[in-house]
Amino acid sequence: MVDRLADGCLDTDAQNLLSSLKGHITDMHPGVLKTHHLLWSHDLVNPKNKTHARYLKELGEQFVVRANHQVLTRLRELDTAGQELSWLYQEIRHHIWQSSEVTQTFCGRQELLARLGQQLRHDDSKQHTPLVLFGPPGIGKTALMCKLADQMPRLLGHKTVTILRLLGTSQMSSDARGLLKSICFQVCLAYGLPLPPAQVLHAHTRVVQFFHTLLHTVSCRNFESLVLLLDAMDDLDSVRHARRVPWLPLNCPPRVHLILSACSGALGVLDTLQRVLLDPEAYWEVKPFSGNQGQEMIQLLLAAARRTLSPVHTDLLWASLPECGNPGRLRLAFEEARKWASFTVPVPLATTTEEATHQLCTRLEQTHGQLLVAHVLGYIVSSRHGLSEAELKDVLSLDDEVLQDVYRDWTPPSKELLRFPPLLWVRLRRDLGYYLARRPVDGFTLLAIAHRQLVEVVRERYLSGSERAKRHGILADFFSGTWSQSTKKLITLPLVGKPLNLDRKVAPQPLWFSDTVANLRKLKELPYHLLHSGRLEELKQEVLGSMSWISCRGISGGIEDLLDDFDLCAPHLDSPEVGLVREALQLCRPAVELRGMERSLLYTELLARLHFFATSHPALVGQLCQQAQSWFRLCTHPVLVPLRGFLQPPGGPLRATLSGCHKGITAMAWGVEEKLLVIGTQDGIMAVWDMEEHHVIHMLTGHTGEVRCVKIFAKGTLAISASKDYTLRLWNLLSGQEKFTIWDGGSKNPTEPQIWNLHVDEAHKVVYSASGSKVSSKGDRLLEKLPDAVRFLVVSEDESLLAAGFGRSVRIFLADSRGFRRFMATDLEHEDMVETAVFGTENNLIITGSLDALIQVWSLSKQGTLLDILEGVGAPVSLLACGGTLVASASPQSSSFKVWDLSDAHRSRAPAPFLDRTGLTAVSHNGSYVYFPKIGDKNKVTIWDLAEGEEQDSLDTSSEVRCLEVAEQHKLLFTGLVSGVVLVFPLNSRQDVICIPPPEARKAINCMSLSKCEDRLAIAYDNIVLVLDITPGDPCPVIDGPRYTFYTQLPETLSSVAILTDYRMVYSVTNGDLFLYECANSKAFPLEAHRSRVACVEVSHKEQLVVSGSEDALLCLWDLQTRKWKFEMSYTSSYCRGVQCACFSKDDKYVYVGLKDRSILVWSVLDGTLLTVQFVHAVVNRIIPTTSGFIAPTRHGYLIRERFQCLSARASPQDPLKNFKKAVWMVKSRQREELVAAAGASQDLESESAQGNESKSNKCSQVCLIV
Repeated sequence: MVDRLADGCLDTDAQNLLSSLKGHITDMHPGVLKTHHLLWSHDLVNPKNKTHARYLKELGEQFVVRANHQVLTRLRELDTAGQELSWLYQEIRHHIWQSSEVTQTFCGRQELLARLGQQLRHDDSKQHTPLVLFGPPGIGKTALMCKLADQMPRLLGHKTVTILRLLGTSQMSSDARGLLKSICFQVCLAYGLPLPPAQVLHAHTRVVQFFHTLLHTVSCRNFESLVLLLDAMDDLDSVRHARRVPWLPLNCPPRVHLILSACSGALGVLDTLQRVLLDPEAYWEVKPFSGNQGQEMIQLLLAAARRTLSPVHTDLLWASLPECGNPGRLRLAFEEARKWASFTVPVPLATTTEEATHQLCTRLEQTHGQLLVAHVLGYIVSSRHGLSEAELKDVLSLDDEVLQDVYRDWTPPSKELLRFPPLLWVRLRRDLGYYLARRPVDGFTLLAIAHRQLVEVVRERYLSGSERAKRHGILADFFSGTWSQSTKKLITLPLVGKPLNLDRKVAPQPLWFSDTVANLRKLKELPYHLLHSGRLEELKQEVLGSMSWISCRGISGGIEDLLDDFDLCAPHLDSPEVGLVREALQLCRPAVELRGMERSLLYTELLARLHFFATSHPALVGQLCQQAQSWFRLCTHPVLVPLRGFLQPPGGPLRATLSGCHKGITAMAWGVEEKLLVIGTQDGIMAVWDMEEHHVIHMLTGHTGEVRCVKIFAKGTLAISASKDYTLRLWNLLSGQEKFTIWDGGSKNPTEPQIWNLHVDEAHKVVYSASGSKVSSKGDRLLEKLPDAVRFLVVSEDESLLAAGFGRSVRIFLADSRGFRRFMATDLEHEDMVETAVFGTENNLIITGSLDALIQVWSLSKQGTLLDILEGVGAPVSLLACGGTLVASASPQSSSFKVWDLSDAHRSRAPAPFLDRTGLTAVSHNGSYVYFPKIGDKNKVTIWDLAEGEEQDSLDTSSEVRCLEVAEQHKLLFTGLVSGVVLVFPLNSRQDVICIPPPEARKAINCMSLSKCEDRLAIAYDNIVLVLDITPGDPCPVIDGPRYTFYTQLPETLSSVAILTDYRMVYSVTNGDLFLYECANSKAFPLEAHRSRVACVEVSHKEQLVVSGSEDALLCLWDLQTRKWKFEMSYTSSYCRGVQCACFSKDDKYVYVGLKDRSILVWSVLDGTLLTVQFVHAVVNRIIPTTSGFIAPTRHGYLIRERFQCLSARASPQDPLKNFKKAVWMVKSRQREELVAAAGASQDLESESAQGNESKSNKCSQVCLIV
């Protein structure tokens, strides 16, 4: 191909420019341009030459072959580079292939297509509702949807991104989770957007919110329009029996179109859509064909099948279908008519779809036998997702009835094995043809019945009564592997007079094919068939009560699939144990979302939650706990093994922890009637949660500023929201649509204070507000002067009680005819500033939340008795909402919220947790008793019996308790008080209390420390440390001293201290400075400072090492001999908030660290290696080493008792942070740095020596330096 000028000469300038461009492209992108060598001859390019046409044909064929080769090569490269997305490509190819098959014989509907195109063009530039195509089964909705997908660019008039899903025809299109995941990935790839991150994919609610956000992102790009076509909503599992469609966008933004199809009739899916999509213009009915269109369709089908009908057969066909406009019925008629022979006179066709389907079954029975047809179709319909051909032949080989029928007239060819003859299946498969659908599932191609009408007929004819249980029973035998691995099964054949024990040679069914490949077919099918075959005990033991099964199912499919299995089986099992396991799995969600699903995490979570019930429920829960313990004993990598229950157990108040992609939560309201929870966020988005299903059903967008207040009314159907954008918006919570917007006329001055805590009493026309330190009503009436500024006001539902929060207290007022008066003499107190409160529905409870992330439940009927202490989402509890017995808690600093059930009916039978909210806990008698300041009276110390789960006694102190220490060997409890006094209580007797006075009057104690041998006690005040001796005595130890009194002489106060037996002491001050002090010599040695406040200092048991941890998550290991750090270990993650406590193991090989992000680390003293990380859902107050591990009291009120198991202290076979998001463990070794520095200096000396002796011969050195 060359360019010529007008005179016919070669255009050399154009040739030079083209050559330059090709050379530039080749240099910049070598793989883009491909060179093709062609035969060139003036004769061949002459059109008058006879060989010209053949030359052009060969040239075209050569180009096509080379282009195909390049395309296939590139596809293989993409497949190799994108193995992670192979599932998506397979899904897209499947729906494209299905669509092309359907549209081959499409006819008619041109007017409907034109009207739909006009509607799409009209809606393209504005917000609009989705479109719904509906009609009876078989009316042609699928063909219309496929044709729409094919013609969408022409209908819209410009380029589009069209995504088609024929729901129910593949695994990922059969449930909402897989559907949304595949759509999100395909949209992101089509528009060049970032793919959904892993933390989004872990939770279905996050996928839903990502999907909604993605549609708005595509709309804002103002690029190609996006069209989503979802056919057969009836075949989506989550929609078929649901009251709502939680993921469905009820309003599509501009340039985004959503088209659905659903069957009209008794299935109820269309009714569900009509409840949420209220616009009548959104519904388009697909009507029957006219007579001419029906005949056109038959002719197209005949042409596609290369068949013709004789005039007699044609007349018979039309006579059997008078004015039949149902395409499904026409297709059934065609499938029968195409089998007519020209020399026969067939029977008339059935007049209805149901009769035609029965007629099909009758014809198949006449050809292949009634029993074989009944069992084959019964197995396919009974399967959960379909059966592969290999699976079906194996199942038929296990079916004694089928084999006895097959071998009725002849004996099997082998005396060792017995199989179903495959030729019989091939013949039946050929005759089924069009009625069998092929679906890609988990890498297999499964066979399923293609038409809903045939499925219903098969169930009616072949699966009634006991036959259904038989089919499920044999499928359960196959997927459980009962008769695999050469296990023989007895059978008596008609021609053989005695039972034969023969091998059926069916495929084995292990849970894992390899270390990483799970048997997904078994995992998905076996529970379903055990349930429907009535083998419930086997279901409980082999599936729901098997840790191997639970871990395999969870690792391969995620927590959602695991919960789906329990939800499927639990309603049919009268077993409270199954409910406990299911709820325990539900409580695992936060840990799974944080770390991802891994085996050790799942075993730890379940064992630490179910161990409470192992004795009371031995059959299922006890069995699971034993299996978990057995697995831990064989675990090859470092792991912490729970020895008792310490996580919140199932049956307790915590129902769920829910999270989404939205930002921090700023407003919350509960609609009890519709069981809805409305949440407002910092970015102006509102989420409507169905609290029965724990799903987001609507994402309400409209506010441009932070949502500050939400109120629900009209029996839970309407909500009004106020935002910082100075608008009030009214929402319909059932449809998710905005009704109207009101501008509130507020000031736009950001510095002007705005009051959000308001309550309007319409009956009495009273407005309550908080201002300064007064509580006022009607604008000027003074109720009472409070000690501090009012932070919030809360009124009960019947307006009889008013709660005012100020400082760390909440005061309750009672409203009566005379006004307001104090409800209780005492206030409700927290350890930190109170943030919010809410009354129970019957005014018998009040729930309060504070800045320290704690929620406290108080009984108003018992004059303010504290009933429970709950921990929020790890952030200040700023929001509480009550809905019946349920309470939701949230914070602007977290996108998650928790749901609690405060009814007595859901209280677990596990021992009650101890109610400590100070974190000042001490433990004695090897974890049998816990000591903490008494709730409501900090001048007392509560003694809590962990075995009984109740308060055993209390110790009276003279002042508020600031710190506690236990001398386990001497059985002494040291209580440090605000007054500066230390009271020492003997634990085994009620002897006289020892009193240690302060060095100065009324100076509060900051902290205390006991040496490892419990012979020294250090008491630290602001800048003074007392060192006392403890010696054995009768009847109790003797405390002498103070032996030394040390003044720091620093402006900063002491934050932590550790004392050694030889009177050395390590202490830190609030700015992070760290010192080693020798009391005997009165010498202080500064150690390298931390960058922030040191939270803990601990000495090793041999008193050679010290570990210090700071609030910036920096850990330092110090050598006391050299007074230098050996290792600096920093742990950074998106969740880490610093170190809380630490201790050495008994053998000083490991350090156990409790972090404020509610996790525990274990690292090696030998080289600083991080060995394991465990998320424990609660802040650990302190860690106490035991012989094989440690015990640790938590903020949840439970005592962690764990064994640390490690085969090697030097290295961990697996990365403990591999599943953490943005988590990094960095180790800095002084020895390594010194060696590197020494090696660098040595290289410099060698370089200088080489330069000064260049003339010398290069002899081999006989000296080596070992570093």
